[in-house]
Amino acid sequence: MPSRTALTAEQARHRLDELVVVDVRTPAEFASGHLPGAHNIPLERLPEALPALDAAAARGELLMVCATGNRSARACARLAEDGVPAATLTDGTTGWTGRGYDVERTRSTARATWAMERQVRLTAGSLILTGLALGLLWPYALWLSAAVAAGLVLAAVTDTCGLASVLARLPHNRPRDTDLHATLVALNR
Repeated sequence: MPSRTALTAEQARHRLDELVVVDVRTPAEFASGHLPGAHNIPLERLPEALPALDAAAARGELLMVCATGNRSARACARLAEDGVPAATLTDGTTGWTGRGYDVERTRSTARATWAMERQVRLTAGSLILTGLALGLLWPYALWLSAAVAAGLVLAAVTDTCGLASVLARLPHNRPRDTDLHATLVALNR
């Protein structure tokens, strides 16, 4: 099984021309800003893309990218299970832009979608406030706030987020099949 590696933003920037960059965020997150030349394959669609990623890895080193490095690390682990070597960008696009490096934005006529982390904060906060407000009328509604708070703690401890997984399935966050197909074609060149 190939070893997983990690590249800092500075290391990746110096090697960008020789890397095949794959962004595993949702299409909406990808459109809001991604590394130059990156291909978008959302994490949940990775199994479909394995043959193309294996072919791309044979031509150059794969660099998996997400917002903070968590999803890209999971992508690297998944690829390693199938013998496809890949590196992850530590601190993701957040670290990349934090260093002042340029990102590309996908031009789209659709309205911009918030980053997944922002969507999670809004949804969790709204559910907690709803539970507290309804709790004034019906005390059992406070359990909604408690459940969301417990979910946030679990997400922090396990470094996974069930709410983000649910939100990623909403129509505005899901990829169109033609986008994934075009990405796979580009990776096979």
